[in-house]
Amino acid sequence: MLFKDKVAVVTGASRGIGYATAVALAKEGAHVIAIARTVGSLEALDDDIKAVGGQATLVPLDITDYDALDRLGGVIAEKYGKLDILIGNAATLGDITPISHLKPKVWQQLMDLNVTANYRLIRSLDPLLRAADNGRAIFVGSSNIARDPRHFWGGYATSKAALECLVKTYALEIEKSNLRVNILNPGAIRTAMRARAVPGEDPETLDTPADLMPLILKICSPDFEDNGKVVDYKKFKNGEDNIFL
Repeated sequence: MLFKDKVAVVTGASRGIGYATAVALAKEGAHVIAIARTVGSLEALDDDIKAVGGQATLVPLDITDYDALDRLGGVIAEKYGKLDILIGNAATLGDITPISHLKPKVWQQLMDLNVTANYRLIRSLDPLLRAADNGRAIFVGSSNIARDPRHFWGGYATSKAALECLVKTYALEIEKSNLRVNILNPGAIRTAMRARAVPGEDPETLDTPADLMPLILKICSPDFEDNGKVVDYKKFKNGEDNIFL
């Protein structure tokens, strides 16, 4: 198994891309520390992980509970002494509305969850990722919209642009270590967030989170040595030699 004896943290693991990633990593032998707010969905995830012969630790917490993220790093350090894989997937869409109509509370939620929570994960887990033989950190971005602003998407796009800058800076800072840090640009995938963002879209026309798994497993592997890149699912799916944006 590709990730036998590896330890992986997956945020937003209760549904969508996070759920599929947690199952895929567990199937390949990783012990998955699955983080999400919803206990029932985490329990369903645990059932699916057991069904493929995997193991998981369920961590029901709000990713914006930053003190809890600090404690998480301490617990992982005490039990495992390292962290092989971090998947920063948890995110919120906010409201699709003119910037002048975006409520301050919603703006703050976007920044707290999409940006600050990932900074706090990095702050808490960086020593553990560096302690692994081939640490890998992947953050789920939305580079298409972050780099190409469009009407009414200002809140979400701004948060994802900030995330991309944060992750690329972190990648520069760890480039002399064994850790590699990258961003996944999944594009349009059949998730609950996508359905909320584009309610008139036929979901059957979209790829599923499971379709992303070959790429995610690839960029989590010790053989993937690129760093600070935006890895594009569409390019990977099309079989292009250059899969980076």
